[in-house]
Amino acid sequence: MPETFKAAGDLRRLFVFNRGFFSSPRINRIMQLAGWRPSVGLPNAADMVGIWGASPTAWRGEAVARQRGAKLLRVEDAFLRSILPGRASGPVARRGPVGLILDPVGLHFRPDRPSLIENLVQDPRAAARVTDASDAIARLRAAGLSKYNAFTLDHADLPKGHVLIIDQTRGDASLLGAGRAAFLAMLDAARNEHPGAPLVIRSHPETASGLRPGHFEARDLRANERFCDAPVSPWALLKDAAAVYVMSSQLGYEAILAGLRPRVFGQPFYAGWGLSRDEHAFPRRAPVSVEQLFAASHLLAPVWYDPCRDRLTDFEGALRQIEAEARAWRQDHAGHLAYGIRLWKRPFITRSFGNGRGVRFTGKPGPRVTLAWAGKADLVPQALRVEDGFLRSRGLGAALVPPLSLIADDLGIYYDPRRESRFERLMATPLPPGGATRAAALGAAIVAAGVTKYNLAGRLPDLPAGHRILVPGQVEDDASIRFGAGSERSNLALLQRARAENPAAVLIYKPHPDVVAGLRPGVVPQEDLDRLADVVAADADAAALLAQVDEVWTITSTIGLEALLRGLNVTTLGAPFYAGWGLTRDLGPVPSRRKARADLPRLIHVALIAYPRYHDPKSGLPCPPEVALDRLADPHSGLQGSPALRMLAKAQGALSGHSWIWRR
Repeated sequence: MPETFKAAGDLRRLFVFNRGFFSSPRINRIMQLAGWRPSVGLPNAADMVGIWGASPTAWRGEAVARQRGAKLLRVEDAFLRSILPGRASGPVARRGPVGLILDPVGLHFRPDRPSLIENLVQDPRAAARVTDASDAIARLRAAGLSKYNAFTLDHADLPKGHVLIIDQTRGDASLLGAGRAAFLAMLDAARNEHPGAPLVIRSHPETASGLRPGHFEARDLRANERFCDAPVSPWALLKDAAAVYVMSSQLGYEAILAGLRPRVFGQPFYAGWGLSRDEHAFPRRAPVSVEQLFAASHLLAPVWYDPCRDRLTDFEGALRQIEAEARAWRQDHAGHLAYGIRLWKRPFITRSFGNGRGVRFTGKPGPRVTLAWAGKADLVPQALRVEDGFLRSRGLGAALVPPLSLIADDLGIYYDPRRESRFERLMATPLPPGGATRAAALGAAIVAAGVTKYNLAGRLPDLPAGHRILVPGQVEDDASIRFGAGSERSNLALLQRARAENPAAVLIYKPHPDVVAGLRPGVVPQEDLDRLADVVAADADAAALLAQVDEVWTITSTIGLEALLRGLNVTTLGAPFYAGWGLTRDLGPVPSRRKARADLPRLIHVALIAYPRYHDPKSGLPCPPEVALDRLADPHSGLQGSPALRMLAKAQGALSGHSWIWRR
């Protein structure tokens, strides 16, 4: 956060005359964390008056500040804001921004006087952050994010070499009074400077949503010209553009970040720095690098907010949050009809996939189904296949503990090697900028926190000295066994193979908790355990056990992934999702289509960042995996589910011999 706004002691009162400072909990909270307490009353000369940019109510605060001799603090949304515009309706729109610009100097879209951003551009701190800015620009572009992010298409059906003319909403304060005539003059300039080129007018998202009118109309178009109001990423619009014409829209700034030199007819904060062709002069501004400008606008000026942890963060933290929300919105915005979801799972499915028009459930497969539990999805091949993720919970799914992470795969599902899954497609895709570094940090944090898929506490038994091999048991009717096992399809066969090939090793068998509880099949007879295993670690914590062994032998268990995170050798007898990439010793039927060679950061990024989606039970928001890790690492985070589910789980345990009742 900017040093200017670090709170010291009690919050400083900020006198405001706009109810938005009180009616928006998110804005009010960010202000408080930044050291300000929005208040009503009359300020003194030593006080500050807060106003919202150049909003229609700004005159009130300006008048009071003049009369009382107080200074102004102008508040505006940061340039990475939210999924939907603030004027949109619904729960997603009501979340509010993830960042604010608190400007005691001026207003960034009014060039008649300096602003915080303008001053920061020329501040040595911006020059010192050019490397960080370069990395952040690459992250922003790769994530496809902008100020508003309600777009579903990553590509634009536009001709190569098109000229992009950017419309804005009428009355936008950044236009400084420019109206339809000014926009038509800009359109004529584009035609004159690019005769015969295909022209595309980009409508503002609020215009496309019917919230506010723009400046261009259908009658303004000529041959070879068109509107584009589709929900397309701005980076896709800019990808093949030959030229960009803009008044003051943020999309003009993004054109600069995309390596273009836009023709600017207004007076936005990004003009006058030698990065655009400007219609106006900016005497106070001198040429700077793109990175220096971005460091000021995105790294230094904004106050960024982490709504899951309820604390201030940096640009990367805000980017990760909007990235998670945007991904969930793109899958959920049209709503879901879900099939094959057991009754106890429906509440968390509703929460996790309710980032749009909500979730409805049906007991009948059909063409309108969009979401299905993976085990039932063969009847609805068009649906997203849902399954638990790999950082799941503090407790078992069989114990009815809701998950923090879920998979929603549009191609297949990770545990079924018979067909390609989105996991496999991602493994063959280059990592985004910074992806390897982020993945390595996440993997190290998981190991340091001792977090695994289920995070069950337990006692570690005494382990004999020697070369220790962990052999994790599995549920024998699990889909990953039915579809992905090789010759060994039972826990007994797994133990027999591991002992046959490692006669002198210390074999540590850890039966699956669901099997120990009698909820699922997979028990190994005691006489076989006595002759094959040196230790049976039924109650041991998986993370503690992995810290004491040298390698893992498994059919398809997720413990193989957890072992790889900890640098252990893993031998697979089946075809788990993490096999076939050059990281494991594979003795099972791994699909030949897995040709990509991967390092551990790539596997971590795909398995734990790019493939699953996470839901924070505390804030109720989609969240990045780092937040889910925080929750799982905290034993007091209360992730055991509702009292009703805990009672049902106890009843289920009492009827463990009749699991067909709840597994139908």
